[in-house]
Amino acid sequence: MPGQRKRKRQQRDRAQRTAARFAPDMGRWEVLFETQDGSEWRDHISRLRASDTQIDWSAVRVDTFCGRTVQPTTFRLSLFVPN
Repeated sequence: MPGQRKRKRQQRDRAQRTAARFAPDMGRWEVLFETQDGSEWRDHISRLRASDTQIDWSAVRVDTFCGRTVQPTTFRLSLFVPN
């Protein structure tokens, strides 16, 4: 398929740049918001997107810790803070 090698190389290069940017020695992940309520999670994200707060969305990490019967699912929003 034409262009497949170029596309794969670009994806690999982008992944390497991202890994270098968020390396542990470059900074830390700071938790902005954490909840176990799905509707509260969606509301908070929509309010952040609608607000005037300047957030670099390329440096945001969304974690979903899947729960079981003993522990509920937890949603966490983290922002990378450079050193």
